[in-house]
Amino acid sequence: MEPAAPSALNTFLHFFYEEGSSSIFLLVTIIFGGGAAWLSGRAIAQTWRPAWQVFVYSLVLGLAVRFIHFSLFGGTLLSAHYYLIDSAVCMGFGILGFRAARVSQMVTHYRWINQGDGPLRWRRRSP
Repeated sequence: MEPAAPSALNTFLHFFYEEGSSSIFLLVTIIFGGGAAWLSGRAIAQTWRPAWQVFVYSLVLGLAVRFIHFSLFGGTLLSAHYYLIDSAVCMGFGILGFRAARVSQMVTHYRWINQGDGPLRWRRRSP
């Protein structure tokens, strides 16, 4: 009897995580790493620093996430592939946190000229 061929979904998910369970990827990378990145993006925006700093912090958070995978779940520590995926997830959440905080700042601090236009946008008030 031949082993079953891996499904497309199984192959796709294996690209993103190396552990035996997707719940580990969800817990460590998405919840822990993404949450920390969201908070660091918010902190960068609240101190009026430029958005490019989110990318630098995300690279450091990617290392931390990779270390958690290694130390707690026996994942690979020195893997460029998984480090880039962890860092990309952190960058995504960091940019979202940065943008949400910046919109809040622009709408509250400059409410006479700006108004909210969704959770991640603002626009000028019409005269």
